[in-house]
Amino acid sequence: MAQKPLRVLACGDVEGKFDVLFNRVQAIQKKSGNFDLLLCVGNFFGSTSDSEWEEYKTGVKKVAPIQTYVLGANNQETVKYFQDADGCELAENITYLDLGRKGIFTGSSGLQIVYLSGTESLHEPVPGYSFSLKDVSFLRTMLCSTPQFKGVDILLTSPWPKYVGNFGNSSGDVDTKKCGSSLISTLVAGLKPRYHFAALEKSYYERLPYRNHIVLQENAQHATRFIALANVGNSEKKKKYLYAFSIVPMKLMDVAELVKQPPDVTENPYRRSGQEASVGKQIPALEEESACQFFFDLNEKQGRKRPSTGRDSKSPHPKQPRKPPQPPGPCWFCLASPEVEKHLVVNVGTHCYLALAKGGLSNDHVLILPIGHYQSVVELSAEVVEEVEKYKATLRRFFKSRGKRCVLFERNYKSHHLQLQVIPVPLACCTTEDIKDAFITQAQEQQIELLEIPEHSDIKQVKPEGGRMLIYLETEIGVRVFHLEKKRTFLCSFCREVLASEAILNIPDKADWRQCQMSKEDEETLARCFRKDFEPFDFTLDD
Repeated sequence: MAQKPLRVLACGDVEGKFDVLFNRVQAIQKKSGNFDLLLCVGNFFGSTSDSEWEEYKTGVKKVAPIQTYVLGANNQETVKYFQDADGCELAENITYLDLGRKGIFTGSSGLQIVYLSGTESLHEPVPGYSFSLKDVSFLRTMLCSTPQFKGVDILLTSPWPKYVGNFGNSSGDVDTKKCGSSLISTLVAGLKPRYHFAALEKSYYERLPYRNHIVLQENAQHATRFIALANVGNSEKKKKYLYAFSIVPMKLMDVAELVKQPPDVTENPYRRSGQEASVGKQIPALEEESACQFFFDLNEKQGRKRPSTGRDSKSPHPKQPRKPPQPPGPCWFCLASPEVEKHLVVNVGTHCYLALAKGGLSNDHVLILPIGHYQSVVELSAEVVEEVEKYKATLRRFFKSRGKRCVLFERNYKSHHLQLQVIPVPLACCTTEDIKDAFITQAQEQQIELLEIPEHSDIKQVKPEGGRMLIYLETEIGVRVFHLEKKRTFLCSFCREVLASEAILNIPDKADWRQCQMSKEDEETLARCFRKDFEPFDFTLDD
């Protein structure tokens, strides 16, 4: 017989509005049936009069309609309400979680709740309304040191974890790179809660669930859902302060069901290059310094000079941006290299440029290339990735205006410089699903393994293992497929051959780029035509 789920309510800052909260809970239970418990994060008490609280504290006139658990004080003003540092019943059905500031609460059902009261303090002595690195280390050591540890069901904190918005949906007005606690980020990364609730920012944010393992490198683990709740009784309907959910304790669940990934799961916001940040170290924002810049006048008739993006500095010796990796020898695609066939370059941005493909499948087959020397998409710095995405979006609009969709691919094998191929396909030829099916069919025929990674995955988390290589394929609906296969069976021209096949472009004689080469004069003519056609879509003109 399947375990019956527990029905739980979570609440944001109550701030002394007990009647508003409990009246709302009563209304919910009357409509939807009883819940098992209510978990309150943030400020339970406020600066309002104590008369309302006294009615609940004495139990003479009012009693909480549900078993309620609250976190401790977040400021000096409310410390007085928590006289027992080791937890106590504040009123009938209202309990200050056992063991005080931090601890683990395990119910009779097996549900495991970890809690940490207060706000972050980096100084000693730690105030009675704060937690420190010692508290975080205590919880991690107590739980994570056992070999059987897989995670916890619920984590309750008052502050948000810093960087929780990385890879996720918008957090609204709250900047998660500046707001929140880095110690809680470290705690969450280690404890892997299935649900994490926080408050204090007077904002509602239900982040997309994120995974706790690295795709294709680690065994699947359960996902984490972070929910920040607003303050009770706020006047904005979008700012929810109550969250209802059902949960079966982790220890009672089938493993396959536990690790099942939601369709909208994202990368873990607290990982850096696939590694968890160590305790006590602030997890850095996923940003890197600017790459070198090279500018060329691409318009023969109308020259224009791009403005410098350097910032004024009071220092006579401003910090120089870190350069991208340098090529070990001559590179045909580093824009500053004399080996580059510059007549094929059709557009130059700040970190990337566009060039016509030599021996392209069509006259408008182009490449997106980084100006600096990067071997693969997985090595790109943050600002380069941003401009690559900008070029991709712009090219999609450009080709759509011409009745075409585009397919993008990169093969990370025998490639010294990233070349993101962009091949337009007339809409009349086939659908996006036809394109995907063609790749899958031909891969099966050639006994090549294609692995489709989940949506919202961070490509930096999926790296080819030793003796293997990677193909990155993207269509207009965002399908991304990675190919991992032994080198001896790998076909370098696989993607091009599929696109040239009868199923898509129906130009099998152009599967080999060497059979499609033309004179330099013809290439220059095609480049001039592309520049002219692309100019209305050129975002670099807005700089």
